[in-house]
Amino acid sequence: MHHKPTKFAPKRCAIETHDANEQADNLTDWHQQYDQVDAGRFYGRIDELQIRDLQVYREHSSHTLHQQCLVKANALWFGIPSQHERCRINGQRVNRNDILCHPGSQPFELVTPGRFDMHGIVVSKQTLLDSASLQSLDIQPLDAERHARLQLPDTTLAQLRYLTDRIVNSRVDRLDGRIHHDLLIMALLEVMHIETPSVSGPPSYRQRRAVVDRIRQYLTANEEIPLTVSELCEIGCVSRRTLQYSFESILDISPSQFLRVHRLNRVKRMLGAAEATSVSEAAAYHGFYHLSQFSRDYKHLFGELPSSTLATALSRSGTTHP
Repeated sequence: MHHKPTKFAPKRCAIETHDANEQADNLTDWHQQYDQVDAGRFYGRIDELQIRDLQVYREHSSHTLHQQCLVKANALWFGIPSQHERCRINGQRVNRNDILCHPGSQPFELVTPGRFDMHGIVVSKQTLLDSASLQSLDIQPLDAERHARLQLPDTTLAQLRYLTDRIVNSRVDRLDGRIHHDLLIMALLEVMHIETPSVSGPPSYRQRRAVVDRIRQYLTANEEIPLTVSELCEIGCVSRRTLQYSFESILDISPSQFLRVHRLNRVKRMLGAAEATSVSEAAAYHGFYHLSQFSRDYKHLFGELPSSTLATALSRSGTTHP
């Protein structure tokens, strides 16, 4: 007697937000931190489906973001950007035919421009290997672990983008989970069978990336925030010109802009988590003492006053504003 395979429905969620920090927390099983770079009120949306051990999603962001990302262990992430201009992964420019990739448990960085969509798939590495073995396919999983960008033929990239978009936009009650799980696995096996690793940048890229990495590591390990470009030069052990080139080529931002944006985003995270009892306390903690200018800069970048951010956070936590 022939037994039909058991059907299962994917799990779907859609989340909208006007806060880049919340957007970073809304993708299931990811550990992320976003810094908003462009001025204006942020809008983000994530449409996500869980299909067995597969996660497929589309993430929309209205403003340029600097993203610190970490995928769950023993998984591989594949990202399909809607545009390659000004998009970077680990400081590398994204080419037109690139698909992005990274293994779990290893942090990576993204710079994404405004009005940007990222289609993504997270899959167990073992699932891919087992599926490839069953079909006697020769795939190169190490390429996806060692190279952040893989080149694909136009047709393959277009087909993968079309498939993920259709799945994300479909109603889950009209999807056979088993069939769509297999479709995605087959598509990824095709990617890993025909991809070509994109060549990393020249020595100048590696040197500039090392400068930015040193400064980011310093900021992560130290509460004291540098306030001047000269201090960044000392931390990076480079001249002002090299510092300028490094930040513009790796993060698409000047060192002075980076300092301002980084500090303001740190204040926003503190206020958004209700870790301060007042705006002046959060501002002073990060070295902003001219409150009127700070409030103007904050509203210009985030589209709301810092007092509004704190009031919303206190309201969520059930605490009254002092």
